[in-house]
Amino acid sequence: MIIFINKTNLFILQMLRSVSLMFRNSDTEWDRLNQKVIELYWAGQYERAARVAKKALKIAEKTTGPDHPNIATSLNNLAEQYRAQGQYALAEPLYKRSLAIREKVLGTDHLDVATSLDNIAKLYADQAKYALAEPLYKRALAIGEKSLGRNHPKVAIILNNIAELYRVQGWYTQAEPLCERALEIDEKTLGADHPDLAAAINNLAILYYSQGKYSQAEPLYKRSLAIAEKTLGADHRYVVRSLNNLAVFYESQRQYSQAEPLYMRSLAIAEKTLGADHPDVATILCGLAEFYRVQTNNSQAESLYKRSLAIFEKSFSADHPNVAKILNNLALFYCLQGYYSQAEPLYKRALGIYEKTLGSNHPEFARSLHNLASMYYSNNQYEQAAQLFKRALLIRVNTLGPDHPDVAITLENMAVLYQKNRTGE
Repeated sequence: MIIFINKTNLFILQMLRSVSLMFRNSDTEWDRLNQKVIELYWAGQYERAARVAKKALKIAEKTTGPDHPNIATSLNNLAEQYRAQGQYALAEPLYKRSLAIREKVLGTDHLDVATSLDNIAKLYADQAKYALAEPLYKRALAIGEKSLGRNHPKVAIILNNIAELYRVQGWYTQAEPLCERALEIDEKTLGADHPDLAAAINNLAILYYSQGKYSQAEPLYKRSLAIAEKTLGADHRYVVRSLNNLAVFYESQRQYSQAEPLYMRSLAIAEKTLGADHPDVATILCGLAEFYRVQTNNSQAESLYKRSLAIFEKSFSADHPNVAKILNNLALFYCLQGYYSQAEPLYKRALGIYEKTLGSNHPEFARSLHNLASMYYSNNQYEQAAQLFKRALLIRVNTLGPDHPDVAITLENMAVLYQKNRTGE
């Protein structure tokens, strides 16, 4: 599982820290609670962070007026905990209320307004509501460029986020110049050894990787890792993520002897610094499980899938989209071994989670449909397979566009199924 290093989260936490510094001398309870939110957020303890954020919000509402910037900050921070847990319906009204306060008090062109717009756009992007996300990102970008100039690091953050929005839709030609511009800004303004530069390099590498430009992606992954190790230390969570991404890259190139030690190092650091039950550990375990599956080390792969699933269920809830991703991978693992009776309920549970949290028109829902259709095809259940392939195709065309690689994959599978039915094989 490739990890896009989302610089929006870095921006949110920097904003939180600046708020805390503002109140350092007064040492308020609100300030202390916000510091605790930061600590719990980084520790991946989003449910506990949400409880603390609620306390901070109550204090802000009690001690300030209804439109005070502190309330907007608390609303934003609580919304971020909900978004991290996949509780999008709870997050959205909080983000919007925070935005409304900031626009009213600070003006529509204030940088905090841009932050709110960026956060809401990310919320929509998580749910594949790309048409809603894009204008918010663009408005945030316009505010940033007007307030800070076209070459400010915070402008680069928004450029990266828009580029990622385009990448997930397969719009690589639109994404690439934005990623490259963001990287150019960071190199010019931050210097050669800044953590945000490492994030920008990582994200450009992911874009190249997505397009199959492997010779361009590899040196960027390595450069990102080197900067992160130098500036953040060998045990930082972003070093963990860079190691993981480079491991995934090597695995995709069948360079297994290079991939495995990176996975193992990434896992060891994550367990040591974040704890054995952190969501980042679960992500690495899932990637390592995929690695062992490809290596036909089935017993090792199965145990890692199950451990990853248990961590996600504990960290989030049984209905989080990340839980559905692991269920999909575990189901595929069983399918490839011909264990269809074990795979089918996992695929169906994943579909239920996606429908509940993301809706029935999300690309991840379509992915589950496609995978279940493939299982039915392998089990000679051609009619069920055809129905699900058609449904997955419609969703993918509507959300990703007719030229997205996932659309081509579904069409290819449908053609094989049609040919099989026509020839009676």
